[in-house]
Amino acid sequence: MYRRILVATDGTKLSGTAARHGIDLAAAAGADLVALNVSERYPVAFFEKGFTVSGDEVDRFDAESASRGRALVDKLCGAALARGVKATPVVVRSNHVAESILAAAKKHKCDLIVMASHGRKGLKRVLMGSETQQVLVHGTVPVLVVR
Repeated sequence: MYRRILVATDGTKLSGTAARHGIDLAAAAGADLVALNVSERYPVAFFEKGFTVSGDEVDRFDAESASRGRALVDKLCGAALARGVKATPVVVRSNHVAESILAAAKKHKCDLIVMASHGRKGLKRVLMGSETQQVLVHGTVPVLVVR
């Protein structure tokens, strides 16, 4: 069925639910798991608007973001290992979440992506976008969406 399942997590309660589904499916299928967090880089919009920010502040933000991402994937891997599922932690540094998820799935030869959808509609969806929708539209790997 599946040999390697990518589970994307952002630390929200809903992505935790998706992670549990991914782990359960990996355990049932005898598949390996790739635990992915896409950690954002310092917001480029600040630089575009002419704000000046010290290099130390940017470095601190980047380090905290990477540390948070690593903690999330380590926790997910621990839960997978407790179920007997081999898990690989992956943290990617990017502000392009959907592209990063698809690239990681390709790099790690995943045959399923499991991720959450917050179900935003209307103006919120237009303003905030939908990473899940972008993965569904541009991906070539099946996607299990958990809501």
